[in-house]
Amino acid sequence: MAYLLLAAAIVLEVTGTVALRLSEGFTKPAWSAVVVVGYVGSVVMLSRALVAGLPLGIGYAIWAAVGVALVALIGTMFLAESLTALQVGGLVLVIAGVVALELGRAQ
Repeated sequence: MAYLLLAAAIVLEVTGTVALRLSEGFTKPAWSAVVVVGYVGSVVMLSRALVAGLPLGIGYAIWAAVGVALVALIGTMFLAESLTALQVGGLVLVIAGVVALELGRAQ
């Protein structure tokens, strides 16, 4: 259950972040509302995942890393942003770090 709540938190955070770009500096009210709902909902879902038993360090690391990776991919695929090989390498390292945290928890 904790991981489903975490997945919801990630989807809401990514939605809010993409909407932040589309809000054009909060000049577009509809997208601005999506930003607020996305971020507030994300924090609520993350807190519920933590209450459901997900360790803080692991939960936050997964939330942040997956969110960063998804936003970077969405920016590249849908918002005409570029992603260099070095940036891809950085994303791989971030995800590898989260995997290491998760694996280290089992020891």
